[in-house]
Amino acid sequence: MSKRKLFGTDGIRGKANVYPMTGEIAIALGRAVTSYFQQNAKQRPLIIIGKDTRRSCYMLEQAIAAGVLSQGGRAIFTGPLPTPGVAFVTTSMRADAGIMISASHNHFEDNGIKIFDSNGHKLPDEVELELERLIFNPDQLAQKIGNELGNAKRLDEVIGRYIVQTKSHLDSKISLEGMRIVLDCANGAAYKIAPMIFQELGAEVMALGVSPDGTNINDDCGALYPEYCAENVVKYRADLGICLDGDADRLICVDEKGQVIDGDQLIGFIAKYLLEKNELDSGDEVVGTVMSNLGLENYVKHLGLNFHRSKVGDRYIIERMRDNGSTFGGEPSGHLIFNKYSTTGDGILAALKVIEAMKHFNKNLSELVGEVKLYPQHLKNVRVTNKTPFEDVSEISKALGESQQQMGDKGRIVLRYSGTEPLARVMIEGEDENLVLKLIDSLSSVVEKSLS
Repeated sequence: MSKRKLFGTDGIRGKANVYPMTGEIAIALGRAVTSYFQQNAKQRPLIIIGKDTRRSCYMLEQAIAAGVLSQGGRAIFTGPLPTPGVAFVTTSMRADAGIMISASHNHFEDNGIKIFDSNGHKLPDEVELELERLIFNPDQLAQKIGNELGNAKRLDEVIGRYIVQTKSHLDSKISLEGMRIVLDCANGAAYKIAPMIFQELGAEVMALGVSPDGTNINDDCGALYPEYCAENVVKYRADLGICLDGDADRLICVDEKGQVIDGDQLIGFIAKYLLEKNELDSGDEVVGTVMSNLGLENYVKHLGLNFHRSKVGDRYIIERMRDNGSTFGGEPSGHLIFNKYSTTGDGILAALKVIEAMKHFNKNLSELVGEVKLYPQHLKNVRVTNKTPFEDVSEISKALGESQQQMGDKGRIVLRYSGTEPLARVMIEGEDENLVLKLIDSLSSVVEKSLS
């Protein structure tokens, strides 16, 4: 298969108004998506366009819509809406495709574009390749004129559809009455929706990160900066802290003591909860990634479940879940996927399932995560100027081999490139934390010298 030029592990991403995140590419993408999905549409293709709160979303939203309309499609603007909300609305409105404009956890200067099919699933690599072909060969698209052109409208009420849908996934026997929750929405797409959901379910909510100004998304708040939430959990003596990222497709939790919880620990005890709730059977598979902690794998196997590692990125977890009929999966960054309820990672839904587990076991969050013992794991991000395959760099190959020899069977080493940023990620985990720290420093140094 040819290598994609625009799409990475999670759509197209980059600095806003710098190639490829330009208005010109956005228009071409809107045309390409409309033309591609026209093949199976019985009428003019309907495309849902959602966004987070970045200033550049206005530019890209209008540009994508211009491309859709110029190719004869119909566009619906949702306004700020979490990524899982766009996926849900796409299926709910029987649209042909959904487009989410967001760079997720990245700084406001970045932006990105994710695309969903009519079933709310992210597109496979081969479809993204076809879209790229159409983007770079616009002469192959039929020119529309007169009444062949499309139209657009804004539907603010689609937010209500997602709120109702998400609330319905909380076990009807469970109430949030009496719970005190600190909720950090990262000044992002869920700034309005998330507080409404938890308040309507009965919780007392201390909301943070709910004043977006176009430039403060993920700015010292949300899932990437849970320390502020942790301070407020202690301050207000809350039962739980919930941190979302810019597009609300991931979750980081803080326990009642103000401790930030690793995503792998959430996956572990939720797997146990789903098993007891008969949503998983013994021998079923929990899907993680190559970055998932070895301690999580051991815990899941101890429960009588299998554990599969996919490539990094929730789209690859979901592809494995769909292919294998798996119910639950996730990654340490906080993407938790419940195949029964959603087609993508959903931070708000995941938080509701965390609360369900707390109520089911009648335990605080700190008690639940204490059962999932993780190996010491450290990750270093090394900025690189090129992404040469690691095996093609002799210095890196040699250092990697020596490091793995020292680790033996007591840990793991993972080298990978970020799919969205110019970074090499060096991850090492093992029983001996001192050895892990020593090896990650030496290996990261070799990677930096070789690729910077």
